[in-house]
Amino acid sequence: MRTSNPILKTDAFQRSREQGKTMTLGGTIAKIAVLFLFLLGTAGYTWYQYAQGADVTMMMLIGALGGLVFALVTAFIPKAAPVTAPIYAALEGFLIGGLSAFAEGAYSGIVIQAVSLTLAVMAALLFLYASRIIKVTRNFRLMVVSATLGIFLVYLVQFILQFFGMEVPYLHSSGPIGIGISLFITAIAALNLVLDFDFIEQGVDRGAPKHMEWYGAFGLIVTLVWLYIEILRLLQKIRR
Repeated sequence: MRTSNPILKTDAFQRSREQGKTMTLGGTIAKIAVLFLFLLGTAGYTWYQYAQGADVTMMMLIGALGGLVFALVTAFIPKAAPVTAPIYAALEGFLIGGLSAFAEGAYSGIVIQAVSLTLAVMAALLFLYASRIIKVTRNFRLMVVSATLGIFLVYLVQFILQFFGMEVPYLHSSGPIGIGISLFITAIAALNLVLDFDFIEQGVDRGAPKHMEWYGAFGLIVTLVWLYIEILRLLQKIRR
């Protein structure tokens, strides 16, 4: 907090806090709830359309591509998060709703299992983080970030190989190796929640700008969506 820059002195942060211009935990939780409602709303709409016999493939495609675009915009321009984060959540809901509807059509009851497991994992990790049983050290952060980047590189290779009629071995297999891979990926997705909790806590403690509430909420929703998809995929492999 000590700096030669007069704008960044402690009293400036204190004035910002008093004027409600800094990031707070309560404000971030409220933003998470708003994004979650946007996500559930469009997901429910997509599921309803699927139940009515509509082809929701285009909705899912728009959700996937649009969600990716707005996720990148939010990641590189945090100040835009108050606008882009809700749009991202709404678009991602189209994808989640379609995936869930297709999965439920193939395996009855699988969606409630996936939702329950996702929320249970988040609650368990939040407890472990709050009680400091899990601590975000430099090595922990490096491990999770490295593993996450590795996973997304594998997914990128898989996406490219699909155009040539090939795929990464065992990635979608429902055998023991395929299930083991899914378990690993799901574990890394879950550990990213811990990084999100730490980011939010550090932002609050350091008096980050108010718009970072939306940014922190956005990061948590991104991880929850990823975790849910991986758990849903894992359950599908086990059912098969």
